[in-house]
Amino acid sequence: MPTTPTRRMIGVMLLIPLIAAVALAAFAWPAARVAPHDLPVGVAGPASATAPLQRGFERRPDAFDVHRYEDEAAARAAIEERDIYGAVVATDEGPHLLTASAAGPVVAQLLREAVTAQAPAGVRVRVTDVVATPPGDARGGVFGASMLPLSLAGVATGALVSLLALRGVRALGALFGAAALAGLTATALAHSWLDVLAGDWWAEAGVFGLAVLAIGATVAGLSALLGRAGTGVGALLVVLLGNPLSGVSSAPELLPESVGMIGRWLPPGASGSLLRSVAYFDGNAAGTPALTLTVWAALGLTAVLVAARRTAGAPGTPAPPGTPTPARESAPAA
Repeated sequence: MPTTPTRRMIGVMLLIPLIAAVALAAFAWPAARVAPHDLPVGVAGPASATAPLQRGFERRPDAFDVHRYEDEAAARAAIEERDIYGAVVATDEGPHLLTASAAGPVVAQLLREAVTAQAPAGVRVRVTDVVATPPGDARGGVFGASMLPLSLAGVATGALVSLLALRGVRALGALFGAAALAGLTATALAHSWLDVLAGDWWAEAGVFGLAVLAIGATVAGLSALLGRAGTGVGALLVVLLGNPLSGVSSAPELLPESVGMIGRWLPPGASGSLLRSVAYFDGNAAGTPALTLTVWAALGLTAVLVAARRTAGAPGTPAPPGTPTPARESAPAA
C-alpha cells in the first residue's frame, strides 16, 4: 500500500532527529570520554631513580603502559620509532619529560600535566619535544581536520562509480585514477601550501591515494553487492563510525578501550596513523595501518569485480550507459 504525503512528512520529521541523535552520539561520546587507556609511555635512568616515576604512572590503574629504558638515548629512539608517546628521564636536576607532539598534541599536553603534578614542590620539569609538529600546524588541528575531507572524497568516489553504473575494468580505472589524483591534490595542499606535513612528498601522496582508494573501493564494493543501500552502509561505516573513532585528533589510546581498537581497523583510523608515520616519523610503525588499508581496498575491488561478473552473466541485464546498441538487421525485400 503506497504511503500518503502526510505519512511521508511524518516519516521525515521523525527520521531527521534520529539521524541527528546518532551522529551527535557518534562524534560527541568518544570526545567526552577522552582518558588514557594503556597509553604506552617510558621511564629512563637507573632503576632506583625511575621507580618513583613508574609508581606515579601506575597510580591510575590501566591508564598507562610503562616501559623502562636504560637512558635518555634509548627513550628517544623508542619515541621516534612510535613505540611510546613520551618518556620521563630521571636526572640530578629533576624529571626531564620527552614528548612527541607530532604523535598527538593532546597526549603531549596530558603527559606534561601528569608529570608536573607528580614532581616535588618547587621542582621545575624540563620538557623536550622530540618529534614536534611543523610550525604551520603547531597544535595539530589541521592534521586532525584533514581526515574528514579525505573520507568524504573516498565516499564520493565510490558513490559516483555506482551512480554512473561503472563496472569491471572501468570501475577499477575510475577508483585508481581518482585516488591517485586525490592523493596528489591533497599533498599539494597539505604539504606544499599549508606546510603541515614534514615527510617525503611522494610518500605522503601515496598515503592519501591509498586512503581514498580503500574508502572508495569499500563504498563501491558495497554498492555493487547491495545496491543503493550499500552506498549508505559504506558512508555510515566511514563517516559516522570511522571518523569519530579514528582518534586522529587525540590518540586511539585516549578513546574508550573497545572503541579505540575498532577505530584503528577502520579506514579513517588506519589512514591517520599511516599519515603520521610517513609525515613525521620516517615511516616507523607504518606497516600495520598500510596493511589495513590494503586489505580494505582489496576487498572492495574484489567485490566490484565479482558483482560485475555476476551482473554480466544475468539474462536481461541492461547495458551500462554509453554502450553502443547493436544495429538491427533489415528484413530482406520480398
